[in-house]
Amino acid sequence: MAVLLALALALARGAAGFDAHKMKKCEDNSFCRRHRAFAAEEGKSPEARGGAYAADGSTFELDAEGARVVVASATHKVPLELCVSALPGGLTARVRLRELEPLRRRFEPPYVLLDAARETTPLTVVREEAGGVTLALGAGPRAGQLRLDFSPLRLRFFAPVDGGAPGDLVEVASFNARGLLEFEHYRSRAEGRAEGKAEDKAETPAAADGGAADSDADADADAGASAPDAAVAAAAAPANDGSTDDSWATDLVWEESFQTHRDSRPFGPAAIGLDWTLPGFEHVYGLPERAAPLNLKNTRGDGGYAEPYRLYNLDVFEYVTDSPFGLYGAVPLVLAHGAAAGKRARNVGIFWPNPSEMYVDVLRASTAPAPMSVDASGAPASGGTAPAVQTHWVAESGALDVFVLLGPSAKAVSRQYATLTGGTQLPPLFALGYHQCRWNYNDQDDILALDKKFEELDFPYDVLWLDIEYTDGKRYFTWDERKFPKPVAMLDALASRGHKMVLILDPHIKADDAYHVFSEAKKAGHFVRTAQNATFDGWCWPGTSSYLDFLLPEVRGYWASKLQLASFSQSTHSAHVWNDMNEPSVFNGPEVTMHKDCLHAHGTVEHRELHNMYGHLHAMATHAGLIEREALGPTGKERGRTFILTRSFFAGSQRYTAVWTGDNMAKWDHLQASVPMLLTLSLSGIAFCGADVGGFFYNPDVELLVRWYQVGAYQPFFRAHAHIETKRREPWLFGEPHLSHMREAVRERYRLLPYIYTLAAEAALDGVPMMRPLWYEFEEDAPTFAQEDVFLLGGALLVAPVVSPAQTSVTVRLPGGAEQRWYNAQTLALVGVGGSTLALPAPAEHIPVLYRGGAVVPRRERLRRAASQMRYDPFTILVAPDNDGGAAGEVYLDDGETHAYEDGHFAWRSLSYAKGALACAEHAGRPRGRAGAPTGGEALVERVVLLGVPKAPARVTVALAGGAAPRELGFTHDPVGQVLVVRKPGVPIGADWLLSVATL
Repeated sequence: MAVLLALALALARGAAGFDAHKMKKCEDNSFCRRHRAFAAEEGKSPEARGGAYAADGSTFELDAEGARVVVASATHKVPLELCVSALPGGLTARVRLRELEPLRRRFEPPYVLLDAARETTPLTVVREEAGGVTLALGAGPRAGQLRLDFSPLRLRFFAPVDGGAPGDLVEVASFNARGLLEFEHYRSRAEGRAEGKAEDKAETPAAADGGAADSDADADADAGASAPDAAVAAAAAPANDGSTDDSWATDLVWEESFQTHRDSRPFGPAAIGLDWTLPGFEHVYGLPERAAPLNLKNTRGDGGYAEPYRLYNLDVFEYVTDSPFGLYGAVPLVLAHGAAAGKRARNVGIFWPNPSEMYVDVLRASTAPAPMSVDASGAPASGGTAPAVQTHWVAESGALDVFVLLGPSAKAVSRQYATLTGGTQLPPLFALGYHQCRWNYNDQDDILALDKKFEELDFPYDVLWLDIEYTDGKRYFTWDERKFPKPVAMLDALASRGHKMVLILDPHIKADDAYHVFSEAKKAGHFVRTAQNATFDGWCWPGTSSYLDFLLPEVRGYWASKLQLASFSQSTHSAHVWNDMNEPSVFNGPEVTMHKDCLHAHGTVEHRELHNMYGHLHAMATHAGLIEREALGPTGKERGRTFILTRSFFAGSQRYTAVWTGDNMAKWDHLQASVPMLLTLSLSGIAFCGADVGGFFYNPDVELLVRWYQVGAYQPFFRAHAHIETKRREPWLFGEPHLSHMREAVRERYRLLPYIYTLAAEAALDGVPMMRPLWYEFEEDAPTFAQEDVFLLGGALLVAPVVSPAQTSVTVRLPGGAEQRWYNAQTLALVGVGGSTLALPAPAEHIPVLYRGGAVVPRRERLRRAASQMRYDPFTILVAPDNDGGAAGEVYLDDGETHAYEDGHFAWRSLSYAKGALACAEHAGRPRGRAGAPTGGEALVERVVLLGVPKAPARVTVALAGGAAPRELGFTHDPVGQVLVVRKPGVPIGADWLLSVATL
């Protein structure tokens, strides 16, 4: 009965679609309401509003860790300490503000930042004045600077100009320029502040004066090790009396209600509001996840949204497009990009790793003060006006700990962010192939029939997926033995043909004492608890369920143990994991999630303090379990790589898992919205991401489905998925010619796998996204700054999706200047140059895809059933010369399966073309593999395709390095398309060689 009721609740929600009235707006959250009202009075002086913070210059100190100074407000009698530090390299700054004597210690999230985020480089004084000080963020002329103004408190950050002269610095970010800083310190409860009846006060948990320890290290989490209990333990601290003047806000409520749910908020209001101004910028990006434009709209003033951008992970059914409403995951990162006419591009990032509920307002000012500049002595220069982006951030609780990423290039910002939170986990090669999923495939016979049909149709795929119906009554780590009587035999049959399976494992545990996972976890105290210190129960797919407290190392260890083959006995090494419903989703909870006053870590941390990282912790535990499961050999490096997909995520989740955009719909506007959604995720460090091909809800018509396959084939994660109530939609069910169109899109994906895998390796190395907006590569091409209807896969391929019915062409303005060439990926002919606007043909067979002039793209052309079957296939090297006849590319090689690459078992090859010669050599700008280690570099090059060659050459030769005699090669030349195809060079991709084209 409980299961039926849970299913009825879920289906009712799905039938109703997105209901904004069931979700909070800013006005429904007192902390957002009062801070936004505070910001609305910006025209008044900070003193009149009660928010004037100033630093006491006499307390300023500078040491090896950074600078610190005491800060206070005229209306608040609680002193704060401002700490500013810089990371090695001098282009990342860290700003922290904390109570000197807190009543309760603020939660600083563990397992988000890497150890590198805690490293510092000494600051040095550049210029000192009575009202402030200018500090260099490191040694050398390319380091950034900051200017600290004492009263009113303000921090200005200066970055070097990309490509500019040494010491040439310009202001890119300003903290508290608008005076919106408001730090709600913990205080004693004030009478009359509660919302509702006085007798309706909530009980304070036994651990009311607890908190989380200060920890921003990963604590060996990436290796699956348990963090010390101190990372989540309560920390006692001296108490202040909480005395303050709260006249600035009459809305400092304690408990409050939303619809039928009450939040006891036992520790009272503790929100933090702050503003960041980005002078000289007009375009800002980031703040996933939502179905909104790539270039964030205003949320104040005209031409935008009425609501701020919300970061609060929720299970949102049938989400609407063009909305600031937050969805399943959150990355509190804003990126700004700009280039004034005649000036070099600038980029900056603001990152606040706070996992509590957060709102961000965005407002563009057309005539703000122009960015300040400084010379080598630190002397400021300013004057005039310029556009600026003003952002106002409000978090419900937690710490003020913000990183400023000074770039100056877009890729530099990506690398700086990756230093803090990590690059994308290098996926196994199969994970980059095509995935076929549905809620739910019926049974074991259905799975094997699918596999057989793919084989019969020569339709490549790598992974089949099983949703919740494979389990025994929604009990995870079990199988329904009627539907899947021999799961190991099924998994082995798929694996014998190079295929994998992904199984769903959600964080809610069916409340059934006869279910071993529930009984074990309950006995060990592994579940999240209520504000009254009882086990929290909520409704989800199994009915009444309890939720594991993944903040605790022992709980993550327990979950990891369940993934071992000795425990999940009907699984195998070829089964990987899908973590869904991990916002967490609670069907009968407030906004379909967990109550904020629930308790973690033995009552020391409220759920409100970590909500947005719950899914991150779930994926982290899954990752640790799969790593342990796959450990083989004395070093463990031979173990198979893991694959995990999560719906909910936070900053740093890219170290463990891929992400998809959740429960989209089979509608054209959702196909269109998927591009900016994925671009935003990509810019925010979540490089391995995708959207459900075809749309999860409803039934796509065949034209929409084909077009979705065609664009999905060029996005990092490529999976078709569908809701249980939709019609079956495997590609062959639509007949010809539609089957051929979808199959060709998938086949092209596989041909490009060497290129896509190289992009994944780059994302793993330094956080550079695989899927990129045009401006990321063309930083000074202003028309691209707001462009989101086309995208780049890496730096070499431009993809122009078809996002409306009956569309036979796509109008595209080509990025770059007149010197930038673009070639048609279908015909290989030159189609135009940068700055021109063309109507590119988009027949039913394909969408427009272009090769960038100056790119070299590795491909594999032979048809295989799965990616693993392609490892030793020969390469085709496609060369698209630029205006000067040059081109460059790279290819990353390893076994595609194990962690042996961590021991140097890889090769990173450079492919460069200049003056009629294509050279293959070790890449000087990438990590170097171990000499002699197996990498797959023995695979041969069977073809070189050169574009833009007007005349047939006299001859073509190839020679291995080391003095080998050149060998003449056969070729064909198409004078109309200007394509030269060189046949059978027969040289290993892992060897050094030179292919020369001699002209007549």
